Amino acid sequence: MPITLSLRRLWTLDKFAYSLRVFVAFSGALALIAVWGDIGFVIPLFLGIIASALAETDDSWQGRLQALLVTLACFALVSWIIRWIFPWPWLMALWLAGATFGLIMLGAIGQRYATIASATLILSIYSMINIEQHGGVDGDVTLRQLLLWVGAAWYGLISVIWCALFSRQPVKLSMARLYKALGKYLMLKAELFEPVRGVDIEARRMALARQNGVVVEALNQAKDMLLRRMEGQRGSRKLNRYLQVYFIAQDIHERASSTHYPYTALTETFFHHDVLFRCQRLLDQQGLACRRLARSLLLNRPFDHRQSEEALTDLRASIDNLRHQDRPEWRPLMQPLNALADNLTTLEKQIASAHNPATRQPRQDTALFDRSPGTLKEAWQRIRLNLTLGSPTFRHAIRLSVALVTGFLLLQWLDPEQGFWILLTILFVCRPNFATTKRFLFKRITGTVLGLIVGWALISLFPQAAVQSLVAVAAGVAFFATREKHYMVATASITLLVLCGFNQVGDGFDLIWPRLFDTLIGAFIAALAIFFIFPDWQGRKLYRTAARVMTSHRHYLDEIIQQYATGKQDDLSYRLARRNAHNSDAAFSSQVNNMLHEPGHYRRQDADSGLRFLLLSNILLSHLSALGAHRHRMTDDEDDAQSIPVAKRISALMDYIAGQLESGTPCGAIDSDIERLLEHLDEPSAPQAKAANLYRPVQSQLRLIATQLPPIVDVANRLTASASPGRH
Repeated sequence: MPITLSLRRLWTLDKFAYSLRVFVAFSGALALIAVWGDIGFVIPLFLGIIASALAETDDSWQGRLQALLVTLACFALVSWIIRWIFPWPWLMALWLAGATFGLIMLGAIGQRYATIASATLILSIYSMINIEQHGGVDGDVTLRQLLLWVGAAWYGLISVIWCALFSRQPVKLSMARLYKALGKYLMLKAELFEPVRGVDIEARRMALARQNGVVVEALNQAKDMLLRRMEGQRGSRKLNRYLQVYFIAQDIHERASSTHYPYTALTETFFHHDVLFRCQRLLDQQGLACRRLARSLLLNRPFDHRQSEEALTDLRASIDNLRHQDRPEWRPLMQPLNALADNLTTLEKQIASAHNPATRQPRQDTALFDRSPGTLKEAWQRIRLNLTLGSPTFRHAIRLSVALVTGFLLLQWLDPEQGFWILLTILFVCRPNFATTKRFLFKRITGTVLGLIVGWALISLFPQAAVQSLVAVAAGVAFFATREKHYMVATASITLLVLCGFNQVGDGFDLIWPRLFDTLIGAFIAALAIFFIFPDWQGRKLYRTAARVMTSHRHYLDEIIQQYATGKQDDLSYRLARRNAHNSDAAFSSQVNNMLHEPGHYRRQDADSGLRFLLLSNILLSHLSALGAHRHRMTDDEDDAQSIPVAKRISALMDYIAGQLESGTPCGAIDSDIERLLEHLDEPSAPQAKAANLYRPVQSQLRLIATQLPPIVDVANRLTASASPGRH
């Protein structure tokens, strides 16, 4: 029984299936070599397997088969071209520049094409290494190039079969990742309710904003996985269940990200009461419940959330105690506190229903928005829109092309041993922005040194070919298991594979110093390229990203206002506006994080302004989420009905701020506009409403949104100041 449970848990690991496929592919290649009897063919087979595995994208088995056919066609074409132009360096340089630019631009179509294009570039360099290893073009070159393709096809076949047998396992894993991310988000949100003086609230809000980016990424990945599997299978009962689980996660995210009242005011007022501790404990328990739900989805186990239910009961009892004490200074905050408790109650129901979504009322609109191009015309339109220096993809395509051609010309001049590893290092290290390149450059060099040391020790201690073959297979599996989260370990693993593999056909010791020097040269060229060839300093375009944030927030507000007129509907239009608002917020967070890793001279004052805007934007989004959480069809006689025109004026102000940010021009003062809006919001709709001090949730949220706009204007003006011509 414990063994069965351990195997089930192993099956739920993110990279287990991926690593197992790679292991089967490498082992099959070794078995083929053993039957064939020519150990010299192990290198091209292994390189083909690696390239194909790097080209793998998540998909249904039909989609994976189509992607594989495209990948193999690209691989065959590239191998054939390299085979024929290899003897002419000037042709190789021209082809390297053109192919690199064209393949990188294909990535503008979508992530699937970017992955295939990147793998095709990698295989083209593998083809050069494969030819160089035998001293150039000889009589066996066609066979060796064919073996590259055979290795790629072999892994592709394994991948397609795997997708057909276990198509829903990645969806289950993605849902578990999503709920785990939501759990951490709720636990970070709970820290905002801690009634302790002297706490750095802004730091906690910043951590929450960054975790929001993680949740948004998990939501997008889960949606993409569902989309790819639901083409032609929308009637599948299990897929429909996962679709409902995904929609519930969206609802949980909206509730979790909402802010119903400034937490500092609640802390000051109820500092000596336990109500905020109860709120904190409830959110913390709901976060733990989401994490237990993730494990429950993976292991098909019962879901227990009794602790969060008990915490909710305790919170309600604490609020009742406050009400019975009836202190005058507490009365203005009792209804906001009740609104907060109602929101957490709904959140608890959503968490409870996620394990068994069939108990919920079916949704009328279950459409998902597919962002991938539907026709060749749409695909070309995306490429054409990126054919400008303002596009990061275009700039990276030029930068990488120049870097690779520079590396190729350098190796032609120096004629180093195994010189094509220079190009491979450039390709792996040179990334679209400075921060990512810096991170990969350091890890590439460190991992290479570590791999060479370990490889030297292993081939010295175990000279037997069989042992080295097993080490090569293990290293290959380790590379794919760690390449996304632990790139240094992945680099060490692939270096170990190369040493053990090449030692089968020659002297691996002779590869150690060339591999090290080539890595250093390639890393140096990549560093120069990212620094001097169309450097993409994040601070220079921060104001434009901020403009997109304000635009998406404004669209979200417009959709919310529309639903107050027509009634609550989680239709595609509303969900798309909500997701775009969170996507833009996450994109800004990622850009600021990248900017913080750039040289201080280039980020200047932008870092503080960017962090400040991120904080304000996230607070604004939390108030919008709270407004969305209260959606209902509003009648003309409701107290909040008079607030709708104010909401439209707030939307117009947000549009104005976005327009000024986009054009890089300062915003005018809006304090007087905000004062008039607040005065209008404070007007009671009826004398009895003022006498009873009624809490109006829409009015309250609009007031909180309006008060965020002046500080946003202030930081927006600081961001546009960085758009001066001298900064470009």
